[in-house]
Amino acid sequence: MLASLLGLVSPAGPRARLSVLIFHRVKARRDELITEDIVAEQFDSLCGWLADWFNVLPLDQVARRLSEGTLPQRALCITFDDGYADNHDVALPILLRHGLTATFFITTGFLDGGRMWNDSVIEALRGTRLERLDLRDLLGEDFAPLALPGASERRVAVDAVIDRIKYLAPAERQKMVDEIARRTGSVLPDDLMMSSRQVRAMRRAGMQIGAHTLTHPILARLDADSARAEIGGSKRFLEALLDEPVTLFAYPNGKPGRDFSDESVAIARDLGFETAVTTAWGVADRNSDRLRLPRFTPWERTRLRFGARMFNTLRTRPV
Repeated sequence: MLASLLGLVSPAGPRARLSVLIFHRVKARRDELITEDIVAEQFDSLCGWLADWFNVLPLDQVARRLSEGTLPQRALCITFDDGYADNHDVALPILLRHGLTATFFITTGFLDGGRMWNDSVIEALRGTRLERLDLRDLLGEDFAPLALPGASERRVAVDAVIDRIKYLAPAERQKMVDEIARRTGSVLPDDLMMSSRQVRAMRRAGMQIGAHTLTHPILARLDADSARAEIGGSKRFLEALLDEPVTLFAYPNGKPGRDFSDESVAIARDLGFETAVTTAWGVADRNSDRLRLPRFTPWERTRLRFGARMFNTLRTRPV
């Protein structure tokens, strides 16, 4: 029944609408500190629903067919950002079990033992024995001291710190992250991101690999040369690693105008990317820019609500 309804709002051919879903992590079990991350059992259910309702296709194929007007009805792509190790260890077996494909956008500078700055904040506050942390001298006098007695308070602290430093220049932000980690006394993990070997294994398993810059900066805050180095550097690394062209790209953070600019898009096009995705909420149609495709994630946890969200999003005006 739902598949038929979805076909009405996402028909085949020139009037097709494309859904692109975005994920980051699939954890083996619930994380009491980062509760919004999807876990294996939930992702397994979700993949079952997608397999029942949609034609899940590779991103490069649907982007081409979208502009040609030859998409099948209920076309959908699954994407993951950043390159977390659980994409390989947890998400990949589930995708394969359901016969689904996905595209994984890799922040190449953090492969093989690296760690994203936000994860350093999370793990520093997770692992500390402190129950109170005053960072006013570092983050500003208006930044309230952090209470850290339990998981719920640490969740609030993580959000507060990340929100405060997210849009700083990369070097300044990393300096602050390093100092926060030092003050907490936490031992930070070095196995959160995939290894180069795991990226190659994902590709051999039939998944698509795309670039996501070297260090996940806010591209709109960089000069043109720095943005080109970030985007092009990740592309060249992956092409050497996989021995094939890499034509798919995801803008870090991905909000148009705020996180990336028209200049960012022009750089991606000039470097040879054929398809790029954003985090603008919505669906695409034949008139959508292949270098600015929207993505979204329906967070509903029940089959009925998830299906309703997918249906209602497909009814919205394409981006």
